[in-house]
Amino acid sequence: MELYAISDTDKVKMLRKLALFWDGQWFLHSVEKFSLEEAVELNAAVRTAFGRIEMRTMLKALHKKAADDLGDAVRMIATHTDLLLGPGVRAIYELDDRKARILVRRCAAFEGAKRANLPRQDQACVTCETLWDAWFRVLLPDAEISVAYPQRQGLGDPVCEFLVVQHS
Repeated sequence: MELYAISDTDKVKMLRKLALFWDGQWFLHSVEKFSLEEAVELNAAVRTAFGRIEMRTMLKALHKKAADDLGDAVRMIATHTDLLLGPGVRAIYELDDRKARILVRRCAAFEGAKRANLPRQDQACVTCETLWDAWFRVLLPDAEISVAYPQRQGLGDPVCEFLVVQHS
């Protein structure tokens, strides 16, 4: 049987949408089965575990054991985010030697949370609070990294802001 010819561009678009839809459906069914609070907690744990897999996969694809430095780690995260979400995320990355500031103006996960019309819309933000730490632990396993979240769209801020500092 001959398969339908789908362009690589359309395949990527389809996979991006399906990944978000899968995540959204998983979350909504978790809310139904448990409660919103339990689903938020479970979602953060699962997303963080998957985040470690994402960055190990990124390192493998780049034939690296670890990121070279903080800038390289942020570059890998930006590359991964573009691969997974494409235009679903609009972010600005500012870097210097031991600090990074990431401003997210558009977040597909947050937009999906709003569309779900649940009593709270910060489930994507709760997930980010553990996800970024997991990413950096994989990418820079010997470094002491802290991530602060002074602004989050899910809490009413106009952007999500991540401040990353490498202490060692």
